[in-house]
Amino acid sequence: MTAEDFLNGQILLIDKPLHFTSFQAVNKLKYALINKVGLPKKFKIGHAGTLDPLASGLLLVCTGKFTKRISELQGQAKEYTGTFYIGATTPSYDLETEIDQTFPTEHIDETLIHETVKQFLGEIDQKPPIFSAIKKDGVRLYEHARAGEAVEIASRKTTIHEFEITRIALPEIDFRVVCSKGTYIRSLAFDFGKAMNSGSHLTVLRRTKIGDYDVKDAIDVSLFEQTLTPRL
Repeated sequence: MTAEDFLNGQILLIDKPLHFTSFQAVNKLKYALINKVGLPKKFKIGHAGTLDPLASGLLLVCTGKFTKRISELQGQAKEYTGTFYIGATTPSYDLETEIDQTFPTEHIDETLIHETVKQFLGEIDQKPPIFSAIKKDGVRLYEHARAGEAVEIASRKTTIHEFEITRIALPEIDFRVVCSKGTYIRSLAFDFGKAMNSGSHLTVLRRTKIGDYDVKDAIDVSLFEQTLTPRL
């Protein structure tokens, strides 16, 4: 594709690797397009939906005139796969922080797991994790958390369209979830453990779909850079 193609607008399907922030992934693409294709430094580029550094998978990156479509793309349903670790919680609800509490798991069996899934289908109330980028009184929640400050977090409505357990090998449970915009899978992990009178945190997360876009059609950031045709 030419510089004009990117300026007119493209939706790039990127498979974000672990430990990259979404911002870092977009920045890597941006500078590759500037340096190899010759796009101006101030050309428009952005992603439609943040993925945490500890999550991999589909990141939709819009360029040029297609950045106007970011809000529309963000509003589409998203599919995730991953793993809950049952019997322990962390303050961040994932592996960003250390385990802070352990819980019994002897009472948990396949029947209880599948029955608990039903509680989370449809519209639910969900509290975002304290380790999140949402702002409270002008300060991001994770900044309050790292400062050791207690903060009251309001719950919000979200919708779980599909929730499937794909493997049970306690203390691990693998899942597939299709959900609305604004759903925190980390919070789902925490709430799922609590609903079983235990605890849980997220150890693996991969975004596999956004609307009709599938990670199977996505490309690694570095590989995308290699496919670019240098300007003459």
